[in-house]
Amino acid sequence: MASGAYRLSRLSALKNTGVSTLNTGTRCPGSRFTQCRNAVFTASGGILPKPVKTSFGLFRMTVIVVPFLYVGTLISKNFAALLEEHDIFVPEDDDDDD
Repeated sequence: MASGAYRLSRLSALKNTGVSTLNTGTRCPGSRFTQCRNAVFTASGGILPKPVKTSFGLFRMTVIVVPFLYVGTLISKNFAALLEEHDIFVPEDDDDDD
């Protein structure tokens, strides 16, 4: 009787916390794109190894950040030229020599 109660309490606790004994590869609740690993131990009780971590180094970060900064700079420069050409936003030259 005690082992049955233990199993029921364990299953309800695992169900409530989202931890599963099966590695189903399902998506995390509330997340659309990231897959998570629900299983942290095997059916026999052994702890699974850590998942492989993909490291984002400085090179990868630079490859992404630099082109987008350059494109953003070009867009803002062209838009500022367009605003000045149509006299929408032109800074005034005030002479405060008085």
